[in-house]
Amino acid sequence: QVPLVESGGGLVQAGGSLRLSCVASGRGFSLLTMNWYRQAPGKEREFAAAITWNGGRPSYGDSVKGRFTVSRDLAKNTVYLQMNSLKPEDTGVYFCRAVLVGGASTYWGQGTQVTVYS
Repeated sequence: QVPLVESGGGLVQAGGSLRLSCVASGRGFSLLTMNWYRQAPGKEREFAAAITWNGGRPSYGDSVKGRFTVSRDLAKNTVYLQMNSLKPEDTGVYFCRAVLVGGASTYWGQGTQVTVYS
């Protein structure tokens, strides 16, 4: 098991910024990628960003490209999502997902709420 705990969500005015964090705890695992997804009310969960754990190569969903930045801290087993220029349509629950080396095991966090008001 790889417990994931997200934090950093909140209420922010449009145009503002938030930084989300996700810590992967436990022992004896090797991360392949860490990912951020989001789910707006009444909509399906969608991919937001990902980063390869060893190489630090980021990737982004089209709706967040240019505004969000994903990064990681290897020593802290933590992935971050810096969200700038937030829009009301960014509102939703943001989930962290860990994919382990081998790709067979994947874990989700409980989510953190982000609400952007205009």
